[in-house]
This record gives sequence, C-alpha cells and structure tokens, in this order.
Amino acid sequence: MEGNLRNRIIKDKIFKGAVILLSFISLLPLLLILYYITRNGIAVINWEFLTQLPRPIGEAGGGIYNAIIGTLFLIILSSVLSIPFGISAGIYLSEKSEGKIAHIVRLCVVVLQGTPSIVIGIVAYMWIVGPFQGFSALSGGVALSIMMLPVIIKTTEETLKLMPYSLKEASLALGVPYYKTILKVILPTGLSGILTGILLSVARITGETAPLLFTAFGNQFMNYNIFKPMDSLPYRIFYYAMSPYPEWHTFAWGASFILVVVVLGFNLIARGIATKWKVQF
Repeated sequence: MEGNLRNRIIKDKIFKGAVILLSFISLLPLLLILYYITRNGIAVINWEFLTQLPRPIGEAGGGIYNAIIGTLFLIILSSVLSIPFGISAGIYLSEKSEGKIAHIVRLCVVVLQGTPSIVIGIVAYMWIVGPFQGFSALSGGVALSIMMLPVIIKTTEETLKLMPYSLKEASLALGVPYYKTILKVILPTGLSGILTGILLSVARITGETAPLLFTAFGNQFMNYNIFKPMDSLPYRIFYYAMSPYPEWHTFAWGASFILVVVVLGFNLIARGIATKWKVQF
C-alpha cells in the first residue's frame, strides 16, 4: 500500500515537473524575442526619435513621429468602422443562436478569422484603392476593421450568452421595450467582456503590415487626410529594415520596441479589464 502511494506521489511530481518545463520552453521564444528587441531598440529611444519626422536619405537623425500618429489614427478609424458592426453581429448571434442565418454568419466569422491578412489587404485594394486610384488611410482602416470584426463578434456573442436570462426576463416583465433591454440592461452588464474583445482586436491589428502595404502604404510626412497615404509603425519598420543604411536599421529596432510595448499594453489592459470588472453571477 505504501509502495503504491509512493509511486503515485513520484509520478505526480514528475508530471508537474514536465508541465512546468514544457511551459517554460513554450515561453522561451517569446522571452528571447522581447529581450532581443529591447536590447537593440531601447538604446534608440529618445525625445527626438519620438517627436520628429523622418529625415531624407543622407541626413542624420530624424524620428518616427508621423508613424506613431498614423498608427493611432488607423486604430481609431478601424475601430469606428468595426465596433458598431461587430457588437451588432454579436448581439444577433447571442439572441438568435439557432437558425440558418445564424449558422451562416458564424461560418463567415470563422472563415474571416482564418483569412490571411495579406488577402484582406488585396481585397481592400480592389474595393477602395483601385476605384479611388490612390492609396489612403481610409483603405487601411477598412482592411484593419475587417480583421477586427471576428474577434469583436465572438467575444460579444460569448459574453452576452453568459448573461442570466432572468435579467432580460425581469426587464421585459416591467414593460421595457426589447431594444432598451438590450442597450440598457444586457450590454452594460457584459461591458467588461466586450471591451476585452475590442482591446484584443486592436492589439491584433496594431502590428499588421501586409494589409497596409496595399492600402495606407506609408508617408514620409505628417498627414491627417484619410484620403491620402498615411504612415504607420509596421510599415516604417518594414521600410527601414529593407533599406541598405545601418542607421535606418537601428531606427527599425527602435520602432519595433515601441510597437511591442503598444501591443503588450493593449493585451495587459484587456487582461486587467477581464479580471477586475468580471461580472459574478
């Protein structure tokens, strides 16, 4: 009896050790990437780098201010385009869980989530860049908003499905119209999960480069016109990394460090919202 117990304890410790070891190995590539980007990129970060525009070829110095502002502008634009549609589709799927249309919508969401970003960029190019005969921030925002939709739709649907039916039932029993029940009872209750999905979708698109090569394309100057090309951190990293100039290679590392910090920040905020404001039933 004691021998069997000892063997079970030994096997349990071996299993726990194997799980810990494999977990560390799975995290090791991420830690190495973060270390390498931080080591090469943090030395480039200074006030000039963050507040000045890129210099012409041959001139020393300059910064990526236009890329930072362009990235924030594209995030806001894509969020404005995708959040209302994503939340609306999530509400529909949570309310109409069965039915032919609901199954078709879920299938489209799954397919869209697995579609490569470069394909979405080509589609946005055909829809907007080609007809308007020019690259623009609008086409980039459309491409990124399409990528945001699956995450927002799925998180909204799953969050609203967790809401107790008694909340809706009580609201409807008091004579509150259906649309007010959804807007003022159900949605506020699941706000933390919806915000988490929105932030995760933003974190996903922040580092995307392929769609922007076909849409926003990039701009050496500061631009606030959505119908003109606009710079972004992913495109600026690509442009500097592909150049033959060593100084621009260091700038690419600096921009990469900033981009990683932004993406990491969005993910941490999303986790914080999901943990702190999680509704308990």
